[in-house]
Amino acid sequence: MQTVKSTHFCRYEIKKSIFISYVVPMDEFELLHAKLKAEHHKATHIVWAYRYINEFDQIVENGSDDGEPRGTSAQPVLNVLRGIEGINLSILVVRYFGGVKLGTGGLVRAYSMASKMVLEKADLIPYEKREDFCFSCKYHFVQKMEYFLNKIGVDFKNRDFETDEVIWRLEISDRQKEEIKRFLSENFV
Repeated sequence: MQTVKSTHFCRYEIKKSIFISYVVPMDEFELLHAKLKAEHHKATHIVWAYRYINEFDQIVENGSDDGEPRGTSAQPVLNVLRGIEGINLSILVVRYFGGVKLGTGGLVRAYSMASKMVLEKADLIPYEKREDFCFSCKYHFVQKMEYFLNKIGVDFKNRDFETDEVIWRLEISDRQKEEIKRFLSENFV
């Protein structure tokens, strides 16, 4: 499975219709969708599809044709996401109608192509399930811990500085969790 860390976009034109496609991490979907509605209020359609894993480890999929004929836009976008085994990401496609009807087959090809093009520009990364993990250490180990967490690619912005220790609250993969446990047992026990 694959996902993205940041938003990417590209532009595709066919028969005077313009398709501007965006791929975005799932946690940024709603914000980008609202932003696109405001910025592209003259666009004919803003089609979207997403895939994410819920709290029960089930893949949830959804999409919107936004007025395009049923099955001609969101479904092709969703199929592209399925094809790359995309997870925790979404694709939004803004369409400006160019005056020439594409037909149902043309719409399917256009939305598929716009989705494939934006994914080619994106930095796809392997998906790793993440979970919350909490631990503490004494102040004199903070610098060593920061160095180690940076080394294994953990973002450690959420930590609390208590009276005699630092409490770290992280969202990490299983691999990172095992590395941290090993590091803690080797250095702080």
